[in-house]
Amino acid sequence: MNWIGILNPGARDAARARTRATEALRSAGVEAEVRVSESPEHLRTLVAGAAAAGADGVIAIGGDGTVSMVADALLSAGPAEPPLLGILPAGSGCDFIRTFGIPQDLEGAARHLTGNSTYLADAAVVEGSFGRRHFVNAADLGVLGAAVKRAEGLTRRLGDARYLAAFWLVLPAFRRTGVRIVTERRSVEARALAVVLANGQFFGTNLNIAPKATLVDGVLDVQVFSCSRVQAIPIVRQARRGLHLRHPAVTRFSAAEIEITTERPWPIEVDGDYLGETPVRVRVLPGALRIKI
Repeated sequence: MNWIGILNPGARDAARARTRATEALRSAGVEAEVRVSESPEHLRTLVAGAAAAGADGVIAIGGDGTVSMVADALLSAGPAEPPLLGILPAGSGCDFIRTFGIPQDLEGAARHLTGNSTYLADAAVVEGSFGRRHFVNAADLGVLGAAVKRAEGLTRRLGDARYLAAFWLVLPAFRRTGVRIVTERRSVEARALAVVLANGQFFGTNLNIAPKATLVDGVLDVQVFSCSRVQAIPIVRQARRGLHLRHPAVTRFSAAEIEITTERPWPIEVDGDYLGETPVRVRVLPGALRIKI
């Protein structure tokens, strides 16, 4: 199988990261050319070039944001068949592959790129004033979206911890607001602190936020957090083990088409990338990607 690997544009030492990825792929016997993206726009060009070069699939080398951007580029091209996506974790880590049990080290993950086993997985697309964006793992609105926006201003020396640090920084000043969620089957209104739309099971550096989510059911796992700021503290701790769903301030259901409006504009992020503010429309794309496992 012939691959094109794309290294994320946020890598602090792109040359070293490229060498490590290339060596891991070679050791696993994976035929791949690793290219370094200079920007999100350049990443799209590289993804388009992979198809033109006759590559069987694209390997996203980086964290959840890189995986999401590569998937967005693949799906935005309107492929006739689900494109093949491989993943090598690097940078700030990759929660998406935890759902598949793929290890977090380059060498271990590279071995999953051998053979012919693939997983036909759902993706989703969100639309708003910011435009249109595909995502594969999760979209977060409210305090969680605000945390990702705040994390963009924190030093990358914190690594994975910067998202959690940003959450504790924004939580004290973030207030609940009125939220209206309309799906194909129901309408929900609440005063909430956050809403999560999960395709995969993990985010936020191994938070088991959606233990009941599956990537093949054609719906997103929707969670509405009507908790206070004080209640949010134990809920986050419970989410480490996926135990937060039993909290009375957490409402969970599933949906394939979702419209969300809020009394005050709410920030939204997908797969670790801040996009903009509500209102938004989200829909699932069943079986949109083939994930190499």
